[in-house]
Amino acid sequence: MIKQQLMLKAADGYPIAATLYPAAGDIRAHLIVASATGVPQGYYRRFAEFAAARGYRVLTLDYRGIGLSRPATLKGFKMDYLDWGRLDLAAAVEHMDASKQDGLPLFMIGHSYGGHALGLLPNQHKIAACYLFATGAGWHGWMPPLERIKVWIMWNIAGPILTRWKGYLAWSKLGMGEDLPLDVYRQWKGWCRYPHYFFDDPDMHGIRASYDRVRMPVMAVNALDDLWARPASRDAFMAGYRNASVTAVTIDPARAGVGAIGHMGYFKAKAQPLWEDALAWFQARLI
Repeated sequence: MIKQQLMLKAADGYPIAATLYPAAGDIRAHLIVASATGVPQGYYRRFAEFAAARGYRVLTLDYRGIGLSRPATLKGFKMDYLDWGRLDLAAAVEHMDASKQDGLPLFMIGHSYGGHALGLLPNQHKIAACYLFATGAGWHGWMPPLERIKVWIMWNIAGPILTRWKGYLAWSKLGMGEDLPLDVYRQWKGWCRYPHYFFDDPDMHGIRASYDRVRMPVMAVNALDDLWARPASRDAFMAGYRNASVTAVTIDPARAGVGAIGHMGYFKAKAQPLWEDALAWFQARLI
């Protein structure tokens, strides 16, 4: 498979690095992978190759400030956390929609923040259906007690120290992903104070209206051992998609036979049965 490196341009002119995985044989449909916070697109390579081998034309991307879309330095880099959905992922949707000439649908796979980004898209109507892994509200109260303590330390001790030292969240120092722009850290921390994330923030005027425009079928899958996005956390956030046809599925890793999943295991090689389920769900929407 010969993948293609692309450089998309967001509506504000920011360059977004993306990778296109051509479908093997006849194209079944088109598919975008919307990443989690601080996770570079390369993490989704195995899934993208798996889907491409089964007839899906797949696009992955790095949001601004992450991976190949990162500036020379994050210190002083200004952005809005919502830019990843409203601008960067929107550019990917525009590219895939404009470049397909076969009338086949465009689907989306979202991981964690990717499930938030769906409702932020100005062009979400161009996506026919969306399958989400590990999307949740982020509030510590949805987490088990020990994880609540770890998260409190991250937000209130480690985060402030790292941001004062570096001028951005040097998340890599904690072994938790790529470094994050300062604005992302501040907004994320602020919204995680609320049980329903930014839907509860009185300063987020109009955010519900954006999510009310989503009317497509959405599958939201969460594992019982995902400490950051347990089923209750998922349900709290997905309630924001009031007009979408949302189906929630909870995975018991022991019964699924895929081993521990956590928050990141959905896209590891051993999770192939989960990928098969996702593609089967999309396939059902092609009939």
